[in-house]
This record gives sequence, C-alpha cells and structure tokens, in this order.
Amino acid sequence: MTGSLLRTPLADWHSAHGGRMVDFAGWSMPVQYGSIVEEHLATRRAAGLFDVSHMGRLRFDGPGSAALLERLLTRKVVGMGPGKIRYSLVCNERGGILDDVLVYHLQEHGGGLYHLLVINASNREKIVAWIRSHLTPSDEVRLTDKTLETAMIAVQGPAALRIVEPLVGADVGGLGYYTGVESTIAGHIGIVSRTGYTGEDGCELIVPVTTALEVWEKILSHGKSAGAAAAGLGARDTLRLEAAMPLYGHELNEQINPLTAGLGFAVNLEGRDFIGRAALVTARQRTDQPVRVGLELAGRRVPREHYPVVVGARAVGEVTSGTFSPTLQKPIAMAYIQPQYSKPQTELGVDIRGSVELARVVQLPFYSRKS
Repeated sequence: MTGSLLRTPLADWHSAHGGRMVDFAGWSMPVQYGSIVEEHLATRRAAGLFDVSHMGRLRFDGPGSAALLERLLTRKVVGMGPGKIRYSLVCNERGGILDDVLVYHLQEHGGGLYHLLVINASNREKIVAWIRSHLTPSDEVRLTDKTLETAMIAVQGPAALRIVEPLVGADVGGLGYYTGVESTIAGHIGIVSRTGYTGEDGCELIVPVTTALEVWEKILSHGKSAGAAAAGLGARDTLRLEAAMPLYGHELNEQINPLTAGLGFAVNLEGRDFIGRAALVTARQRTDQPVRVGLELAGRRVPREHYPVVVGARAVGEVTSGTFSPTLQKPIAMAYIQPQYSKPQTELGVDIRGSVELARVVQLPFYSRKS
C-alpha cells in the first residue's frame, strides 16, 4: 500500500512512464522501468538518470558547524575548503556504524558558507535525532532538514557530464571529483556535485521541489541521442555492487565498524577526537576481525544476503550482497569472512539453499571504469 509512503517530486513521472513502484525506506520509489539489466548497461555505456530524492539532506549553518561535524564524523571536517566533499561515517561510542554520509562544505550563491550532510533514507530520522541529542546552544549551529524541500537527481555514466553541462551555469567538467558548487540548473539555483554511487563518472544535482520535473525532463531530452535512460533502484544496486560500494543495512550496520568494513580511508584518528574514536583505536589493533571481500562464483546461481560462505562443511563467513553482474556476466557477491580466508584467489564455497557453489576471493572492486 503506497498511500502512506513519502513521494518524491518525480513520483508521478515514474508511475506514468512504467516505473514499478516499491516501498523503499518509507518512500515510493521506482525499482525499474523495464529491464534492470538494460538500465544498468545504459549507465555503463552512456548515462543513467536516477531519482535519489529519498536520500536525506541536512543543512548546517552557523559559526560552529565545522566543529560540530568534526566531533560527530570519522572524517576531518575542520579545514575543508569551500567546494570540498568528503565521504565519512557516523559512529556510536562502540565504533559501530550509524550511517555512511557525504559531508559538503559549500558557498551560498549570496556568499555565506554552510555544510550539507547527505545521509541514507533509512537512517534519516535516526541521524537527525542523534545529531540533535549532541547539539547544544553553545555550538552556534542551526540544523535544517531540507529533504522534503528539495529533490536530488543523479546522472551517471561516460556521457553524463556532457548531457548535463548545457543546463548548468557552472563548469561541470571542470569540477574535481568530490567537489561541488551552488549554480544555476535549468535557470534555477541548485547544487551540482561530482559524486555518485555507480562506479561511473557523473554528477548529482540538488534542486528545489518546484523545478525537479523540469530538470529531470530536460536531462532526459538532452541525453536521448547519447542513449541516456531513466534507471531505478534495481540498477543502482547492481551498479554499486560491481563497484564494491558498501550499502547500509548490508555491508554496514551498527555492529560493524569502519575498519572491518575496509573503510579505513574515511577514518582520521590522528590529532582529533570524535564519537567512537576510542573504540576504533582499539579495533585497529585487532587481527581477528572479519574482512569484507569480493567473491566470484563459478556457476550461474546467484548468492544472496545471509548465505553462508563455507570451507568444507564449516561456515567461515556470510554474504552481505549478491547479484548476477550484467557487466561481467557472472555471479558476484560481497561477504564478510574470517581473515585467514580473505586472500585473493582463495577457493571457498557459498551454500545456496543447501547446495555448495564454488567461489573464489577476488580483489575489489569487481568493476573499475576506464579513465
């Protein structure tokens, strides 16, 4: 029943164009329009257009914004120049992951500076409440949840920047990876960032709700000759899995710390303090933690979440995400396994409904785009 679900500004367009709508984290979202494989390959070959308006967007204003985020996030925030974006984690005191996020430092069109946090839809209410519980009047920070006031559109693929460029006042191609800027988008002020969740080049656009449909349709129109296509959550998942990008609720949760997840690059332990730091310092010394690995299967059967990874009859780990890779034309999975079995080329098995399928540990990511 979708009547009680949140709807993005593009929900009616999705339904009118064949989108199969599902409940995703309390939002009515298109999982696919036709074929997930075709939407996946359109993104790899040309461009995929994704409605990601369900993602949370939290704005932080005030002189204490950087200091507040510095003590809440695993990644250094103080000293980030305007236009910089960083991937980070939010952890609890035990070092468990509450969410993985992008933190932006942006300059407003009128000149002021602010921070933006993009968070997972499933965690929005939890993270807003958690931040507010750590916010005091002395912080001099104003937190505003902008999720329902804005839309977010991801344009991903080798033709993405070329398609978007005519609509954006800023030099999109000139933006460095993980940078962003306020700019006109189809004549309206919005945010454009060189970010994404597919393993392809591209950008993400944040625009007012009132302009979302205009922007979406103009991008599709500009991209039609290049082979661009609207894509749903199904293709977004197969794309991110090929690129070995972790997904909250699968590779990440409150029982897993960032170091176990292989996200040490997003944890700055030295010379600063943040919630969960002490637990992560301790975790860094451990050698018995499970390791996130990639698996390629020899047959055609697809491993799914929670399927056991085995050596003989003994379970040594568990699958967190699996699919049949449209790009590689073979079943792939990410899993957490005991560290002694995590070396690439190690032969293992995956128990798929009582039948063990041969699997091999491979270096992540499964897919890496050509520069």
